[in-house]
Amino acid sequence: MIAIHPIIKYGPGALLPAFLLAGCATTSVMPKPYLPAVDVPALAETDPVGTGHADAADDPAIWRNAADPAASLIVATDKKAGLYVYGLDGKVRDFVAAGALNNTDLRTVRLADGSSRILVGASDRTDKAEPRIALFSLNGSTAKLTELGTEPFLPAGHAPAEAYGFCMGAPLAAGELARAYVVLKDGTVTESRLVERGGAIVPEHLRDVKFATQSEGCVVDDATHTLYVAEEDAGIWRVALAAPALAGEAFARVGAADGLVDDIEGLGIAREADGRGWLVASSQGDNAYALFDLGTGAFTGRFRIHGGAIDGTSDTDGIEVVLGDFGPEFPEGLFVAQDGDNAPQAQNFKLLSWRAIREALGIR
Repeated sequence: MIAIHPIIKYGPGALLPAFLLAGCATTSVMPKPYLPAVDVPALAETDPVGTGHADAADDPAIWRNAADPAASLIVATDKKAGLYVYGLDGKVRDFVAAGALNNTDLRTVRLADGSSRILVGASDRTDKAEPRIALFSLNGSTAKLTELGTEPFLPAGHAPAEAYGFCMGAPLAAGELARAYVVLKDGTVTESRLVERGGAIVPEHLRDVKFATQSEGCVVDDATHTLYVAEEDAGIWRVALAAPALAGEAFARVGAADGLVDDIEGLGIAREADGRGWLVASSQGDNAYALFDLGTGAFTGRFRIHGGAIDGTSDTDGIEVVLGDFGPEFPEGLFVAQDGDNAPQAQNFKLLSWRAIREALGIR
C-alpha cells in the first residue's frame, strides 16, 4: 500500500508535524531518504494484470517444480479481481475471478488419505467487515487453480475487520495441514490452523497478536517456526510460533541503520540448503529491498531492480523468494517483486535471479 503521512522532514534528521507549519506562506513535503543500494536487473516479467489504471497487482507466491524446475509456477494477486498463475516466462497460465484477494501464499500439504496437494491461500477483503481466507488447489502439471472455498475464521460476534496481509506456515500440531496468518488492517495478526473437515479444508481460529499500527506483509520461516510481520511505518517484528502466546519482538526498525524507508511492505525468506538464511523486505519508500541475516539479525545490504532490457520496479508491495534450481536463468533461486508503476501498461511482477542478487551484495 502507498500512504501519505502528515510528517514534514526539514534539516538534518528533524521532524515536525505538518500542522505546525500551517501558518507559513508555502509548505512542501520533502522526499523521503533515498538510501544507497546496488542495482540488479530483472531477467523476466509477467504479463500485466487485467485491472488497468489502478493499484491492482499486489503479492506473489512461488511453487518450485522439483522434477522440472524450469516449469515452476508463480501465483499472484490482482487485488481488484482475483488470482493469476504465471509460468517463468511470465505468460498467464490461468486466472480465477475470485474477488478482492490481497495477499497470497502456498504450501504443499499431505491430506488424510495420503495424497499431497499444492494448497494456495489468500486474504479475501471482498467484504470489508468480514475477513475471509480463500483457498485453492494448484495443479502443478496443468497450472490450473481449483477453488476450494472462501471461509470466515474469526469467532462469531467479532468487531468489523478487513483482511489484508496473508502468509502460511508449516503445521505445528497433529491433524493440521498448515497454519494460516491473516494480517488485519488495524495491525492484528490472526493465527488459524487449516484442517480437513467434512470433505473440505477449513480454517480454525487459534490466537492473535496485535501491533500498534497498520501492518500487511508477513512470512513464516518454517526452519525456526518464526513469523515475521511488517508494521508499515515502524519496522519488522518477529514472533516465536512455538511459544504458548504470540508476542512481537522488534527485529528491524525504519531508518538508515536497518536500510528501511517506510512503508515496509512485502517480506520473503531465502534459505540455503546449508541452513543459512536471509529475510528480504520491500523498502517501498525508496523503491529498494533490504536483506537481513536470519542467524544474527544483522542488516546485510540493499538492492534495487534496475538495468537490463526490462524496466525496474517502484512502489513494490508484495515480494517472494525461493532458493533452489529454477532452470538455466535462475540456477540458485527465484525472486519475484510486484511493480507498482509499469506504465504505460498495468502493474505486473518482475523476476530476478537469486545468484545475481547474492553476487551483487557480496554474499558468499
